Amino acid sequence: MRLFSEIEKILGGEEDSSRVQYTVLDGGGGYFQNVKKILEFSENAIVFKGRRGSVRVEGERLSLGKYYLGDAVVRGRIARVERCES
Repeated sequence: MRLFSEIEKILGGEEDSSRVQYTVLDGGGGYFQNVKKILEFSENAIVFKGRRGSVRVEGERLSLGKYYLGDAVVRGRIARVERCES
């Protein structure tokens, strides 16, 4: 998906495909790109690992709607997303 590349061009940022990039929808769910593996998975927290760093997703009734070729869809109510350097 080129969505993040287009957004970064518009905002003048540098594209970094080694970090997990994400969009969270108000009211529930989110789309995560550049995911290399899942480090943690529960109904209340999911941790995605990218090539550089990871992202911790916290919320309620979290589940995976899709996880394929580096893309992941999280369903449920996302309350917080936090970058973790590793």
